[in-house]
Amino acid sequence: MSFVTHMACRGFATSAQRLTHIKQITVIGGGQMGAGIAQVAAQTGHDIVVVDQSEEILQKSQAIISKSLARVARKKHGEDTSDAAEFVNTTMSRIKMHTDPEEACKNTDLVIEAIVENLTIKQDLFSRLDKVAPPQAIFVSNTSSLAIDKIATATQRKDRFGGLHFFNPVPVMKLVEVVRIAETSDATFDALMHFASTLGKTPVKCKDTPGFIVNRLLVPYMMEAVRLLERGDSDARDTDTAMKLGAGHPMGPFELADYIGLDVIQFVMQGWHADFPDQPLFNPSPLVDKLVSEGKLGIKSGEGFYTYEK
Repeated sequence: MSFVTHMACRGFATSAQRLTHIKQITVIGGGQMGAGIAQVAAQTGHDIVVVDQSEEILQKSQAIISKSLARVARKKHGEDTSDAAEFVNTTMSRIKMHTDPEEACKNTDLVIEAIVENLTIKQDLFSRLDKVAPPQAIFVSNTSSLAIDKIATATQRKDRFGGLHFFNPVPVMKLVEVVRIAETSDATFDALMHFASTLGKTPVKCKDTPGFIVNRLLVPYMMEAVRLLERGDSDARDTDTAMKLGAGHPMGPFELADYIGLDVIQFVMQGWHADFPDQPLFNPSPLVDKLVSEGKLGIKSGEGFYTYEK
């Protein structure tokens, strides 16, 4: 083996090894999802930097994490307040807060984006981070509805780009959808699958299709329930009861829609319909559009398909 070939092989081995060892993580977005991702990663020994636009937002994120960790500590340690406090303090010590995404990404192994569901904003973010993050760093989006491939086009590292779709609330939900695009390397994908497992989650492999697995099945299911209602074939309460008792679902489709937020469902359907106008399952719903226009978004607004006490 020549010296050049030997060094090339060594370089490849080192690169693959670094890809599979994820320790330093940057989470962009300190909202409910970003905070949850940061928490579970810190609990499992990773070093985290949470990035958001202001100190005020980051303080709220820190409070969300701290409160959630206190609940975990009570379950883990019961009445042992000393061990519980040590668990919370140790975990929180692994989490840093930052308002500068470029600075926070300079020494990272993995960037997890969990910001607003807006393609242009996500592309702009990753374009900027691509210029400063280490060459071996992996980029992922936590998007639930946008195409990973479209987000990745803003970077020069499509082989090190994928999706990690966590579910809310992150500390409780065990599933992570690991999404690969055509260019995602095997080393990158294997690293992401392994990383999800280290968080105590169950990863499932997904292609970059609309909604991946869960939402691709779940959102059209909810919309078909709405169409039943629009046609007068069944009312919301009976449909929910039927699916809970007949199919064993913990929530009926209308209860679930109100829980998720009708504005979120509308946004997802609008995006899918724009990309796939000939797919009847992706057709918008006049009833959902009407409710959203009236500010009836579900539980968070106090009224959706059902009315909720504040």
